[in-house]
Amino acid sequence: MTAGLESPRRRQLLAAAGSLTVVFTIGPAWAQDETPMNKGKLPGSLEKEPWLDAWIRIDADNRITVFTGKAELGQGIKTALLQVAAEELLVAPGRITLVTADTARTPNEGYTAGSHSMQDSGTALRHAAAQVRQILGELAAKRFGIGAPAVTVRDGVFQAPDGRRASYGELLAGQQLHLRCNPAIPVRGPEGHTVSGKPLQRIDIPAKVTGGPAYVQDLRLPNMVHGRVVRPPTPGARLLDVDTAAVARLPGVLKVVRDGRFLAVIADGEYRAVKAAAALARAARWDTPATLPADTRPAPMVRAWPAKPYPILERGVPGSAGRTLAAMYSKPFQLHASIGPSCAVAELVNGQYTVWTHSQGVYPLRDALSELLGTYKATIRCIHTEGSGCYGHNAADDVAADAALLARAFPGRPVRVQWMREDENGWEPFGPAMLTSARATLDGSGKIVDWQYDVWSPPHNTRPGKAGNLLAATHLDKPFKPDTPTPSPQPEGSGDRNAIPYYVLPNARVVHQFQDTIPLRSSALRSLGAYCNVFSIESFMDELAHAANVDPVAFRLRNLADPRAIDVVRAAARKFGWDSYKKTPRRGRGFAFARYKNLAAFCAIALEVEVARETGMVRITRAVAAVDCGEVVNPDGVRNQIEGGIVQSTSWTLLERIRFDERQILTRDWAQYPILRFNQVPERLEVEIIDRPGQPFLGTGEASQGPTGAAIANAIADACGLRLRDLPLDRARLRAGR
Repeated sequence: MTAGLESPRRRQLLAAAGSLTVVFTIGPAWAQDETPMNKGKLPGSLEKEPWLDAWIRIDADNRITVFTGKAELGQGIKTALLQVAAEELLVAPGRITLVTADTARTPNEGYTAGSHSMQDSGTALRHAAAQVRQILGELAAKRFGIGAPAVTVRDGVFQAPDGRRASYGELLAGQQLHLRCNPAIPVRGPEGHTVSGKPLQRIDIPAKVTGGPAYVQDLRLPNMVHGRVVRPPTPGARLLDVDTAAVARLPGVLKVVRDGRFLAVIADGEYRAVKAAAALARAARWDTPATLPADTRPAPMVRAWPAKPYPILERGVPGSAGRTLAAMYSKPFQLHASIGPSCAVAELVNGQYTVWTHSQGVYPLRDALSELLGTYKATIRCIHTEGSGCYGHNAADDVAADAALLARAFPGRPVRVQWMREDENGWEPFGPAMLTSARATLDGSGKIVDWQYDVWSPPHNTRPGKAGNLLAATHLDKPFKPDTPTPSPQPEGSGDRNAIPYYVLPNARVVHQFQDTIPLRSSALRSLGAYCNVFSIESFMDELAHAANVDPVAFRLRNLADPRAIDVVRAAARKFGWDSYKKTPRRGRGFAFARYKNLAAFCAIALEVEVARETGMVRITRAVAAVDCGEVVNPDGVRNQIEGGIVQSTSWTLLERIRFDERQILTRDWAQYPILRFNQVPERLEVEIIDRPGQPFLGTGEASQGPTGAAIANAIADACGLRLRDLPLDRARLRAGR
């Protein structure tokens, strides 16, 4: 049975094995603490799933299993969460099995998005594990007949002063634990940490670098068949006719599926499925009207779409006297550009669906599939299996829907659906094009006394949860209509994420011009609107600094108040050698800062570029980042995330742009949509971590994208005097000087 957490069938009695498990019909073995704190808001994801046994299980043989609703997306979260649990349970990380994002086994933590994994799941696991450790200690003390302080513990085994021993599993044998977490129980202080805060090799890396099975793309199940979907040639295409008979007779073809505009083949081998899909595409006749904008330049295109204004900050009285500057910035549609195209496997056996997916939200996907398939959620199990690329809402959910539809059409055998590169580039939800307008006034001392900012943006969050947000659902004979998108509320926001500067602004107005109807499907790309907003704000901060004749770092410090923000700015400048920098021909330096979402990690970046105007080439010779993400669990993991963000943002900033004409997407391969190559990454890349032991975890995975883009633009301006405000800052733009 594959019922979700809300079903009692998910929580079966394992008392005979001596497990932390869930029992609804039998009361807990210990009285539930009813302190006022326990009745209040719980930390992290415990607020949604407060029961200890939803997070941790200990079997009679002392095996420990930890559950998280968050998914490993390449960010190293498996390793960090293991460290958190191991630290509080006082066992070696290798002793723990971690189960991630499975609707039949793990808590429902929604999406793995917004750099929330450590804040939500890490915090929940820390408190749950601390309480489990305390319960076990009390059991050990009771068994030994001594006071709890006299009991010692090492790697899952308690010991009395006289040598008597009892393992975690032995202590729980026959017990039934179903306790609500009590956050009043103290977690281990950072001064005593032996696992958390230390570098630990990532557990997901070995298979990835040795060619082992690591991804859903590698999954091969017994008796598996292969599906391929034939997409319309253009977004607005209408299917006129298709001859399926000849395709059905091709070698290895098991079934041809047609439902409205949804066309697919199922074959006994992958290459046979590819050949059959190509034949099916040739057999289809389409009407292809022009439905895309004629003017594809981001700024006029975005400005032309209807917008609904949502003021998100109104402070003071605008119109202060002084020197006023204004500028506009733009960002094009961009791809997630995952190296491996999306893939999923699904099967329907005895009325039960199982879907192996690299979706960022297995529970919301299950909800959408339930509506799409017209079946109860309890009949669908979604199991997260890593995918070779993600970076937000790419095609992972769409290909899962494809696989589920084909499993329904061909029950009894697993159906693997692998998208091709042209599918991914042409049909994934794109990172939205955006336009921003900044206007600020400086007083006589060079301080910002007035700030006006508008951001025009299509939707950044059309993730599934409803069937209409799945591509295949919109192509069926009875199509599902996509939800009408709405802006996400502040402080996190979506298109307006980081649109409110983190600086002291006595008079300010910020407006999100939300555009809910556009001709291209758009959704979350890593950092959502923060990349464009930070690029715009931090580019403008440099322009203001130059207008005030103040050093760019000093100008930022002059307008910052948060001591932690000031610390990261100073740390990045110091490590880069900002004050002692000597400018040389063709080279320039740039600086940028942001606190991601104004509530997560602080990040400042200083870098140097070399610019060849005659060729348009930009080379980053050195990049330095300083980051404060609260308490650090795995410093290597933090560095990996900041470094990866810098590299990805460099690619966005210098290269990436979707191109299309009035009918179709043109950037269907790597030649038309280039991404950063190894020989283009920064020559030197350094990350300084400001650790804050005992402070809350702050999300890190999306902290460096915005500052990187702005720092590059600022460095180009310093190197050659060219202020570029429209992304990407590619070779053509550098050569043209605009």
